[in-house]
Amino acid sequence: MTLRHMKIFLAVTEHGCNTTKAAQALMMSQPAVSLAVRELEQYYGVVLFDRIGRRLRITEAGLRFQDYASHICSLFDDMEKGMRGWDVSGQLRAGASITIGSQFLPAYVRAFRALRPEIQIRALVAPSDLLEKRIMENELDFALIEGVTHNPALCAEEYMDDCLTVICPDQDFFRQNRKMSLQTFQKQCFLLRERGSGTREVIDRVTENAGFLITPMWEAMSTTALINAVINGLGISILPHRMVAEAVRQGLVIAVSVEGLEFRRRFRIIYHKEKYLTQAAKEFLELCRSFDPDHPRSGSSMNSISPDALPSVSNTITSFTPSRRSGAGT
Repeated sequence: MTLRHMKIFLAVTEHGCNTTKAAQALMMSQPAVSLAVRELEQYYGVVLFDRIGRRLRITEAGLRFQDYASHICSLFDDMEKGMRGWDVSGQLRAGASITIGSQFLPAYVRAFRALRPEIQIRALVAPSDLLEKRIMENELDFALIEGVTHNPALCAEEYMDDCLTVICPDQDFFRQNRKMSLQTFQKQCFLLRERGSGTREVIDRVTENAGFLITPMWEAMSTTALINAVINGLGISILPHRMVAEAVRQGLVIAVSVEGLEFRRRFRIIYHKEKYLTQAAKEFLELCRSFDPDHPRSGSSMNSISPDALPSVSNTITSFTPSRRSGAGT
């Protein structure tokens, strides 16, 4: 049994237990893939796949072997990436949920550049559930998220307090009801972040504890879209305080409190329990822990609220190329 056998097995599982598709991905013949799987089964004396008709279905033994093989291959990949060219270059693969990625990550990266300009940081800004998945697939070294973790294989360390704010359109009713009763609150039209986001998890947890659930009229991955929808009188929203502070300051929306409800949460650093964190990764995370949360965007301001002015919430991979200028913009 070799590392090659494990990689072939994982390719089969990743392609829907289809040996033909796995063979195409590996640029091998289909019989060679099937032979490798049979050799594994013979070596361990277990059945990894049930053969039902022309389809394979992974067994319980196969699922257990998948966990082992995934972990072993991930460690091997870490070794390969970490050791080759270690003395001349380095890279961190960081993830951040949308709020943290919009408000804090650029400042974290700028500060880290000044300390370690030789390290390249690749960042993925995405919903928390996707970040967890990428960590489990060893595509990220760590992530900074707003919600709670759902996988027992992950370590989660709380590192910053945060709160959500209820924002309403600038209308007479809300100007006169800045402290809203729970009954009035439940009757509103809600515009919320999508399920799976850290922000939505906080909202659902708080309202469920209060004995009710919200069914939103709008769901969006874009905080900008939700703020602008509130500005246009389409309903109310519950969003991270730092993301709506400028709109509130300008009087474009009204912040209200709700009797008996408090939307508080903690930001978390997450990584795989068996992930080896390099010294650079440890230094970056220590910077995040000690960063001043009250000045995440020092030196910048927003003079107006527009889709261009509000924080970006794209879910794409962004490369931060190291710079030796400590004053590089965020």
